[in-house]
Amino acid sequence: MRKTTCWTAIGAVTLCSMAVAGGVKAQSYPVKPVRIVVPTSPGGGNDFVARHVGQRLGDRLGQQFLVENRPGAGGTIGTALAAKSAPDGYTLLLGFVGQLAMSPHVEKAGYDPLKDFIGVSLLASSYHVLAIHPSLPVRSVKELIAFAKKRPGELNYASGNIWTPTHLVPELFKSATGTDILAIQYKGSGPAAVGVLTGEAQLIFASVTAVMPYVRGNRLIALAVTSPKRSPIAPEVPTLVELGVRGVEAPSWYSIVAPTATPSDIVGKLNAEIVKLVSLPDYRAPLERQALEPTSDTPEQFAVFLRAEYDKWGKVIRDLKLN
Repeated sequence: MRKTTCWTAIGAVTLCSMAVAGGVKAQSYPVKPVRIVVPTSPGGGNDFVARHVGQRLGDRLGQQFLVENRPGAGGTIGTALAAKSAPDGYTLLLGFVGQLAMSPHVEKAGYDPLKDFIGVSLLASSYHVLAIHPSLPVRSVKELIAFAKKRPGELNYASGNIWTPTHLVPELFKSATGTDILAIQYKGSGPAAVGVLTGEAQLIFASVTAVMPYVRGNRLIALAVTSPKRSPIAPEVPTLVELGVRGVEAPSWYSIVAPTATPSDIVGKLNAEIVKLVSLPDYRAPLERQALEPTSDTPEQFAVFLRAEYDKWGKVIRDLKLN
């Protein structure tokens, strides 16, 4: 009886010690710099969001949150790297709709987004701008459609990465309008925008973050936005729905995720900080200026959201026969 009591006591002490250690771990985290893997090139929406939230988390938690760009293979290289990293809270991923809900349906991604990651929180969502190079002799969506139909296979669109919104949103547009426009692949939305600027490609569907500075500088022409209503930072640009083109309302979203075995107390601490950030005007303002809507959710809510997005885009890819 004493032996049982003794072992019970030892077990209780062990469990207590583990609980205390876990609490200390969460309380002290982070004790060294944290990296945020961005699976695309610098200059696009992913990079902007990661650097913005990383700077603010670093300020609040007293450690650097360093962005590490790992582009390639439609973003799957960097995403797979993050999935295989130590689940200790010191490697996070800027999770994007492309890498988490699109790419895994069409190529060997090297990770399972539903099993290999735990969501920390959604960060922001946005829509896309259809922009063209000024040399293209059209100035409206109607003229663009007519021009493309007269020249099937002659127009090119710039795709930031294969199996991401800059690839699949134009494919939705082609399906909705009965046009044949070819893709030119780039390593990220930033390089894709440059491809249109140089005239290598004629048009692009890209985030407001990547495109609108060039529109404001009269280097690209915005024809439409894919949002349900006009963008507050570009109210002069009509929506595709206004112009009679439906079925292309596909938002992009950004999140922070971690390898799935990352301790829940660390995930919870990061989530709590992001929730606090979303309520701060000086955090929201830079995102809103880029037509990004700041948001947050719980890890449990994100899991439900990701499953729905994964299933939705899987159907789109199958329906368009792209896989």
